[in-house]
Amino acid sequence: MAVTAKIPTARPEAVTSRAGAAAVATALVLLVAALAVVDITQGTAAVGPAEVLKALTGRADPADASVVVASRLPRMTAGLLVGAALGMAGVALQAVSRNVLASPDTLAVNAGSYLALGLFAVTGVSLPLVASSGVAFVGGLAAAAVVLGLSGLGAGTVRLVLAGTALHLGLTAVTEGLLLLFPQQTEGLYQWNQGNIGQNGFDGVVQMLPVAAVGLAGLLLLARRVDALALGDDAARGIGVPVRSTRVTAVVLATLLSAAAVTLAGPIGFVGLCAPALVRPLTRRFRGFTGLRRTVPAAALVGAALVLGADVLLRTFVSADTAVAVPTGVVTSLLGAVFLVVMSARLRDTAGSAAPDKLRIRSRAVFLTTVTVLSVVLVGVTVAAVLLGDSKLLLGDVVNWLQGRAGQTVTFVLDTRTPRVFGALLAGAALALAGTLVQAVTRNPLAEPAVLGVSGGGALGAVILVTTVPLAGSWSVAGAAFAGSAVTAFIVFGLAARGGFQQNRLVLVGVGVAAGATALISLLIVLTDPFNATKALTWLSGSTYGRTLPDVLPLTAVLVVSVALAAVRHRELDLVFLDENTPRLLGLDVARWRLGFLVLSVLLTATAVAAAGTIAFVGLVAPHAARALVGRRHTRVVPVALLLGAVLVCTADLLGRTVIAPAQLGAGLMTAVIGTPYFLYVLVRARR
Repeated sequence: MAVTAKIPTARPEAVTSRAGAAAVATALVLLVAALAVVDITQGTAAVGPAEVLKALTGRADPADASVVVASRLPRMTAGLLVGAALGMAGVALQAVSRNVLASPDTLAVNAGSYLALGLFAVTGVSLPLVASSGVAFVGGLAAAAVVLGLSGLGAGTVRLVLAGTALHLGLTAVTEGLLLLFPQQTEGLYQWNQGNIGQNGFDGVVQMLPVAAVGLAGLLLLARRVDALALGDDAARGIGVPVRSTRVTAVVLATLLSAAAVTLAGPIGFVGLCAPALVRPLTRRFRGFTGLRRTVPAAALVGAALVLGADVLLRTFVSADTAVAVPTGVVTSLLGAVFLVVMSARLRDTAGSAAPDKLRIRSRAVFLTTVTVLSVVLVGVTVAAVLLGDSKLLLGDVVNWLQGRAGQTVTFVLDTRTPRVFGALLAGAALALAGTLVQAVTRNPLAEPAVLGVSGGGALGAVILVTTVPLAGSWSVAGAAFAGSAVTAFIVFGLAARGGFQQNRLVLVGVGVAAGATALISLLIVLTDPFNATKALTWLSGSTYGRTLPDVLPLTAVLVVSVALAAVRHRELDLVFLDENTPRLLGLDVARWRLGFLVLSVLLTATAVAAAGTIAFVGLVAPHAARALVGRRHTRVVPVALLLGAVLVCTADLLGRTVIAPAQLGAGLMTAVIGTPYFLYVLVRARR
């Protein structure tokens, strides 16, 4: 019997898939082209579409042609290049890390580039654009290596985001310190850090285009190896793929692309996160988008559409004069923060927070010794903070001041210095207690008011009032800060409540909300009066400069009440911190107590922010160190955390006032520098 060979034919769904992919790619190209056309018709000059068309065809007035050729076309081209480079970098980083939240933002690449350029700027040497790109590349690559090394590849989303967020805060704090110490050498660096695609001619685009082309070519050549990593490290090695060198090369190429974008326009936030996320559904629906060789061009188109779309959106809804002052990076950061919150709320992350350790019971002698030592240290730091500064005093001067017999100079110094010391002490204690409450309620040892966005919300509320009502009193600022913290806490804890507070969703949503608050603060500072902007920036650095005793009264009242409640209800804190079932078996209304403790932590954070600005990591370091010293019982953790927080912030404020006197650094910058290594240490220990 003859056997008839059946010739295989293409399946209809495969043909449809390829046709659909081609249609989607065409639509993306047309979308980018339409946005580019609209973008070059927008601007402050009275040069509309008709004048642009004439300029492109060589029939325009010389003045109109100059506007189009020297400003609008370079801006549009820069938007295309920056968006494409960031989209490609995000795809590559997510592929090699097997993490859907990997991007130049979450890996602190932008913060590393910012610090590297800041360090070079203080030398006073002027670099050409290509050399600046090299400096940004080295800084970004070092930051990405640290974050990937600490978080681990494919180890879950939350660890990577936390490591990147912590490193970003620390590196940015160091850079902002350089800006304050060397204002002339670093002039313009802060504005650059906001991200703006505006250009003066094509020079920058022409110089960065080859750099981006090298990154693109390298990724396309490496695509097959990177695709093999999706099978797993062992499977990739089995088919001859050098896993380690492939990952290193891909990260280097992605950092090169990011450095080109950062050098040309500054950090344009979250494009590298959003573009791959928007392309990902296409890879599941259309075969034509599978594989890195196809997703890289698609992400480049989506990234370009995001940057140009943000620029068009800004200039559509905001007047032309105002739009010039608002950096494009602020708009993309705001949109990206919303995207991150939505994405985190929907993300299925099965790697929940680690269960808290058992309630270790230290001896009473250990507790008493710890409290005694910390109390002595606190007294010593307080005395040093009162005596030291741009003007050094003696204890006799303080005694005379207390008795009303001091001279005019000593009286002026102590009248201005003492409220600062009290503000630092009280703010540190309040943030430490807020961190203790948040970690107990969420049973998440990495939860902290700054990381969860509560501090950022309070800062946003206070900045809104400071920039709109410069003469607002301390109680008004505290009320505005509480309103901002309450709104962000409602968003963060409300979204994280789905599935329980133990889920890593809490941290991811908090990071997104904090990024959104930061973007809005930058927008307000850019748009406000320069005097109010300087005031807001000084306050945001965590500075106690200019504080008076009435400024710390709201914080004093809230702290006294909160400490009393935490002391009386320490058993409820212990039970809520244990697990979900034990408190219910003992008849405790977990939801009610959880809400009460959260409200208390929001009040503490808001009043601390109002009194001393944004100070990060105190709510993480103090509770962690307290539990390590005296065990897990909150009747002992609370007083030790209070003492540690007060000592930490007062010491940071003292160092900021004395190390470079008469210049000053905010306590928030100092605590970020101190807290970042500790935060990263906690991540490393948790990974082990």
